Amino acid sequence: MRAVDIIARKRDGFPLTKEEIEFFVKGSVEGSIPDYQISAWLMAVYLKGMTIRETVDLTLAMAFSGEVLDLKEVAPLTVDKHSTGGVGDKTTLVIAPIVASLGLPIAKMSGRGLSFSGGTIDKLESIRGYRVDLSVEEFKRQVSEHGIVVSGQTAQLAPADAKFYALRDVTATVPSLPLIASSIMSKKIAAGTDVLVLDVKVGKGAFMKTLEDAKNLARLMVDIGRDVGKRVSAVIADMNQPLGLAVGNALEVKEAIDTLQGRGPQDFVEHCIVVAAEIVRLAGKARDSRQARSMVEKALKEGKAWEKFVEWIEAQGGDRAVVEDPSLLPQARYQEPLLSPRSGYISELNAMEVGMAAVILGAGREKKGEPIDHSVGIVLHKKIGNYVEKNEPLLTIYANDLSRLEEARKRLLGAFSWSEMEPSPPPLIYEVIR
Repeated sequence: MRAVDIIARKRDGFPLTKEEIEFFVKGSVEGSIPDYQISAWLMAVYLKGMTIRETVDLTLAMAFSGEVLDLKEVAPLTVDKHSTGGVGDKTTLVIAPIVASLGLPIAKMSGRGLSFSGGTIDKLESIRGYRVDLSVEEFKRQVSEHGIVVSGQTAQLAPADAKFYALRDVTATVPSLPLIASSIMSKKIAAGTDVLVLDVKVGKGAFMKTLEDAKNLARLMVDIGRDVGKRVSAVIADMNQPLGLAVGNALEVKEAIDTLQGRGPQDFVEHCIVVAAEIVRLAGKARDSRQARSMVEKALKEGKAWEKFVEWIEAQGGDRAVVEDPSLLPQARYQEPLLSPRSGYISELNAMEVGMAAVILGAGREKKGEPIDHSVGIVLHKKIGNYVEKNEPLLTIYANDLSRLEEARKRLLGAFSWSEMEPSPPPLIYEVIR
């Protein structure tokens, strides 16, 4: 079997066999297939696509290209959630302690942010002392003792994905449904999760720009999960405007804390409730969606989720004083409002532009490995459908560099559109695919 023949078959539109896919994945990880051939194969997949059978075979080959965790020794059933990325998406910080407080162990390996899409690990590192570099043994012990763990992904899990993703990023092959689906699902299978809810974002601030593309990706990942014996469903959620009000690492941690204490923004609270309730339902903890939602709302209202959050952060080395007093989180030197140039209703708030402004401020990175500033970001005061008077603050910019603040201000002003008539805000949740 030769790599060049596999590339040619896919280039010509033929489906690959399980053996061909396994050969190619193994050779890519071991180094016997060079980067230029991997890049050619990725482009062939991007152009010709893959059948569901091929995508399942690719996912499994990637999942088993390295270590696969067996969490059954520490918990009979574990749950997880995965977001396809967005602006202001700090949902793990709220959903994880909710479901853990209801007796569902959540074992999550997360990544860092790239470009406009913030990473959960970056947010958690805003908390002094929080450890993201747990060993496999520590990861399992945290699940066993506390029922909740969120750590960085180890290099031993699905190494084929790391190899492919690095090349996709520089070969213009990122927006391929089979490659996106296999990337996400291979890591989740390797991490040993039993129940997975996918939070698939769609809109200006998401990788999936159209509802059709988002649904296709969600259905593909649900199909993969079913084929490998996992319980998987997907929530299709809007990302035309940022989720919640805070965008930026420490600012988003504070908003998550506010939410767990009953003071969160309505759209963010509702989103977290929907996803958490779907996890509870899918795991069999509730008989239906209505009961699952009631359980989630009770965990929030009675403070059980907040107590679990504090326990979780402290167990992973985080300073309890910081989460109990968010003023101890990293603070930006400058805080400046952006004033509205006119009166009217906000008709558009482009999430991508807000996300890129946060990157300009230093809250995100353009290249993997770049340092970030945990203290900077944006807090919105107005969203789509809100009325604003001329010179009323649209948002507050948090910055440590005045030149970056000025550049971000210009970009943020372009994120807003106004209208004389009151517009309807976009739907928060479009569909749940089961």
